[in-house]
Amino acid sequence: MSGGTTIDKAFEALYASDDGSLDTAASLLAADPGADAERARRGEEFVRTLWVRGWQPADLVRMARRELADEHVRLLAGLIRAETARYGRLPHRWQAQIDELDAEGGRPADRFSQATTVLELYRLLVRLPRLDAVGPVPGEALPPAAVGEPRMLTRIRALLAKAEATGYPEEAEALTAKAQELMARHSLDEATLAAGAPSPETPGAIRIGVEPPYEQAKAILLDAVATANHCRAVWNEAYGFSTVVGFEADLDPVELLYTSLLVQGTAAMARAEAEQRAGGRKRTKSFRQSFLLAYANRLGARLSATSRRVAAEAPTLLPALASREVAVSARTDELFPETRATRVRAAWDEAGWNHGATAADAAGLHPNRPHLP
Repeated sequence: MSGGTTIDKAFEALYASDDGSLDTAASLLAADPGADAERARRGEEFVRTLWVRGWQPADLVRMARRELADEHVRLLAGLIRAETARYGRLPHRWQAQIDELDAEGGRPADRFSQATTVLELYRLLVRLPRLDAVGPVPGEALPPAAVGEPRMLTRIRALLAKAEATGYPEEAEALTAKAQELMARHSLDEATLAAGAPSPETPGAIRIGVEPPYEQAKAILLDAVATANHCRAVWNEAYGFSTVVGFEADLDPVELLYTSLLVQGTAAMARAEAEQRAGGRKRTKSFRQSFLLAYANRLGARLSATSRRVAAEAPTLLPALASREVAVSARTDELFPETRATRVRAAWDEAGWNHGATAADAAGLHPNRPHLP
């Protein structure tokens, strides 16, 4: 039996609804080593098709982790590396996603298990729907590459890394507050440039993973960070991410701040739980949910207050900022014409809520506190 014939027969199972067909197909592939190269080539083709359908490497890995097992994720990582190696240059942010892929290795010991893993992964890939594109795909014309990271982003990254590492809440507060103030001032600088010399730049978008558990509270936190920094966030619960829409200069800082606040909030939640256990109370899911919801709610108000304070220092630029926010809203509506509000689904715990609000206050952003340089 030729490799091509084996592949065609086996791949019919990708579109079947029963696992019995998959077992039969795995037996076909396991019995024909000559089909291995074509099997891998078809896998790269599936991945390439998904780039065109709006998916990015991190999106695919997120879905494989949610739906399948570690061996599928490793196989997918190999396919992504092989497919993207074909291009001289990748779109902005793609290389960082590829650098985070799982290391290869740990393959199943027998050919039938290998073939089963391949088919289970490919079945997932061929069933993924089209997504709204949030940037160019490999092979398309790309804008000129930036040389190095913007100095402002490097400063924000360093401040937030220190905030996550310190064991002193007051120091973390000052560092995080300084990072948000830098972000607000940078947006103001961008509005200044736009007001003085309008450019053809339009809002872009990035996807940020919002993973279980407590993904609703995490999505609310990301929305708060995005809103405070002149962006919009739209949560896709089914696929485990939010799309943040905004001007390019605001997108990376939003992701950095959200990730840092999530790290700080999770650490604060662990400390609060330790206090609860010391007082004789058991850990509960409702405590953690309420903690993170309160944390997101309180931080959102404080982030927005900082942005308003900075913007008020340059009132002549308020029309330019408003114009950019209108453009972001229009782009969001264009990408997501059918968004809807979602009610918070969480059991309420008073102690968790109070601890979460306190942790949000400790995360900083008070305008009258001294800031570290």
